[in-house]
Amino acid sequence: MRETPRPQGTAGDAGPELPQRRPGCAFAHTTGASGSGTPHRSDGRPPHTPRGARHTGPTVRPGTTPPVPGRTALFLSVVSGLSALFALTTWQIAADGPLRRLDERAGRALVGHGPERLTELLADLGNMQVALPVLGCAILWTLVRGERRAPLAAALAMAAVPLLVVPLKDWIARPGPLTDATGYYPSGHAATAAVAYGAAALLLAPYVRYAWMMPVAAVLMTVATGIGLVLRGYHWPLDVAGSWWLCGVLLVALWVLRRRSRRRSSWRTPSC
Repeated sequence: MRETPRPQGTAGDAGPELPQRRPGCAFAHTTGASGSGTPHRSDGRPPHTPRGARHTGPTVRPGTTPPVPGRTALFLSVVSGLSALFALTTWQIAADGPLRRLDERAGRALVGHGPERLTELLADLGNMQVALPVLGCAILWTLVRGERRAPLAAALAMAAVPLLVVPLKDWIARPGPLTDATGYYPSGHAATAAVAYGAAALLLAPYVRYAWMMPVAAVLMTVATGIGLVLRGYHWPLDVAGSWWLCGVLLVALWVLRRRSRRRSSWRTPSC
């Protein structure tokens, strides 16, 4: 009876046989095509890119694949949106477009509504005698806390308001709701309230327990000022909105500077 041929080797071999490669089976790692020993995926996909080798652009966050938009892209998009809204509003007011006519119809319908004392009080929130002391206290507080750049930037943003608003008033020369006098677009009171309360909130937010309360309070006071101005007949609605778009750019720039200054101060603080 013929015995079945046995593979080479005897029963006394000490080590087991090495596994043989089967045709069609994929191995997790094999040597590269160039023979350098670099592992690669057997399914044809490249190996994972090391974190240090990932490339990022100027507007994305490092260490992410695919790139994630960073704060620079967010800043540019917000500024572009506010600038576009302000340009559209200004063009419609200056060219006597349909948006201006709609605005004047809405303004005439809103004038005189609401309690007189309350609406007058809300409109007075945009007076310099009310808004500037609020910002001044915030600037003084941050100066006492050792900050320099953010308080200076807030003061410059407030100083930029008349430099931007007054020439636009003279150029547009829009009459008011209850008078033939011109110079009502954009609203100086709405701009003063937006920058004063918004800048104060940005300065004080890091020093309060619930930081989100500061911007919320600033938005409420700014909106209340605009409502009072429209209901009392001191400005058209787009006079107020145009000031918000314009001053929003200043506040976004101040917000970016604020974050950078806080980050630098945290880097300089030695760790325990």
